[in-house]
Amino acid sequence: METGLKMHMKEWLIAQIESGKYEGLCWEDEEKTMFRIPWKHAAKKDYRQTADAALFKAWAVYKGKYREGRDKADPTMWKTRLRCALNKSTDFQEVPERNQLDIHEPYKVYLIQPDSGTARPAESPQTTDQVIMQAKRSPWSPGCLEKQYQKESLQASKKEGKPLTEDLMREHMYCELTGKKTQNPDPAPVTFLSPALTISDFRMQVTLLYHGQKVMIATTRSPDGCFILQGRVPLGNEQIYGPCTAQQLSFPSPGSVSLPSCMTEAMNRLLCHLERGVLLWVAPDGVFIKRFCQGRVYWSGPMAQHSDRPNKLEREKTFKLLDIPVFLTELQSCLQGKGPTPSYEIELCFGEEFPDINVPKTKKLIIAQVVPLFAVDLLERFNLGEVEDKRPTPTFSTVGEDM
Repeated sequence: METGLKMHMKEWLIAQIESGKYEGLCWEDEEKTMFRIPWKHAAKKDYRQTADAALFKAWAVYKGKYREGRDKADPTMWKTRLRCALNKSTDFQEVPERNQLDIHEPYKVYLIQPDSGTARPAESPQTTDQVIMQAKRSPWSPGCLEKQYQKESLQASKKEGKPLTEDLMREHMYCELTGKKTQNPDPAPVTFLSPALTISDFRMQVTLLYHGQKVMIATTRSPDGCFILQGRVPLGNEQIYGPCTAQQLSFPSPGSVSLPSCMTEAMNRLLCHLERGVLLWVAPDGVFIKRFCQGRVYWSGPMAQHSDRPNKLEREKTFKLLDIPVFLTELQSCLQGKGPTPSYEIELCFGEEFPDINVPKTKKLIIAQVVPLFAVDLLERFNLGEVEDKRPTPTFSTVGEDM
């Protein structure tokens, strides 16, 4: 029976962390801006429901979704409820590069977002086609870039004018797109991309090619990213298959394109090993991927270690394919005429080594081209040369058969 007012999730979770009653639930940093949450999968041999599901159970009880002695215990559902609540909440942001899921006591790390403060005035307009950059200050930025960016921001502000806030960006875009001047008689020079700006456009355009032939073009829209896989994601196993709302892109049947019979047979054999596929997502600090399938996956992109030999994605390990702070820094240099247009396109090759200087990619069995659309929009908005049109197109696909 409820008594009094219930706490919001943010208050409730902080109270649980401070209580010290849940093993593995603790602060990640001294400033208490991030915390670890235990994330052991029920299939592990050393899984202990009483201890490892305690926090998830407590949330279910708190929300009235589980009544001790009356409802059937369901640790998997408890965990799913808390995970989905964390994903939906604007108070939390998962920090994938700090997660440790392949150790004896696995855990995830979440950033607690600071209070938003004053709300946006009603008369303040949004930019066209959605605001893709939001001026939002955070007590944390990925890796050790925070102090570097703060220093660069201060130096640039003194030397070159004010940082590019959302309002200045809107003003700049208006001038660029319309050719008109603003009413500001002495606008500050827009010469610095502020590190306080945060990407909020998580869309990706994914193109699948079989032996150089396009078989699918899709625009993903879920903030939880997308799976590229053979078959369908089974329900309930969130530790293995990731966020519950990730979009699913299934490999089309090889019969959807004209290929020699030997090539079709080889592709069918490869697809049998891609049942769990890969999970791709865009976060405020980068584009990430995690490989779950047995079949090998190779890639090329802005952060690839090699450009002339294969880059392999290890299984069950999270990789960052594009670093957004680095992209913005390179974009800033480009705007100042100090560097080339930053790269942002990513290519995945399933089952075959890639890049491969001996075999062109048009000869590879399966290639996935991934384009984060925030990058396309930024380059187009700043009129940086001839940017190939990679905006969303009407989705067409051939649904693959389960092999």
